[in-house]
Amino acid sequence: MKYTPRLRAKYQEEIAPNLKSKFEYSSIMQVPRITKICLNQGLGKATGDKKIIDAAVDEMTMIAGQKATSTASVKDISNFKLRKGVAIGAKVTLRGDRMYEFLDRLISVSLPRTRDFRGVKSSGFDGRGNFTFGVKEQIIFPEIDLEKIKQINGMDITFVTTASTNEEAKALLEEFGFPFTK
Repeated sequence: MKYTPRLRAKYQEEIAPNLKSKFEYSSIMQVPRITKICLNQGLGKATGDKKIIDAAVDEMTMIAGQKATSTASVKDISNFKLRKGVAIGAKVTLRGDRMYEFLDRLISVSLPRTRDFRGVKSSGFDGRGNFTFGVKEQIIFPEIDLEKIKQINGMDITFVTTASTNEEAKALLEEFGFPFTK
């Protein structure tokens, strides 16, 4: 028997039929779904120290369960002492089963571990059905060992969906149990 992530099965059995009836779609293929989740960490302090980038890539790999890559600057900016091609961030894109596993861990374990957590503001929608929010500390993820952390970094998490409006995308994420503020 093939393993299916819990949220993928929930999407197919409960969420898709609920959204189909709520928005009165004629076909199940019109129901919005999450296509990918992108994790991104900008590390401006890393221009002088390459070890910061290596640590961030390792932490991002542990969090995502998939190898993260470093991102390089596109152009020279003298005010920031930045040269073209210098590593200044880390990123990873999750799709398929890994995406659903990460979403499950994020909703049920990581976000509730955030200090003074009251939900995520729903102001991060872009008008095309994608949602981005920031996490101030990477230590909310249980995969991170607190003793090995040298510096606390935040990250941006983006949900890319097939929804055409913010309302559809928010309904999709709420069906998954995403904790928006009231």
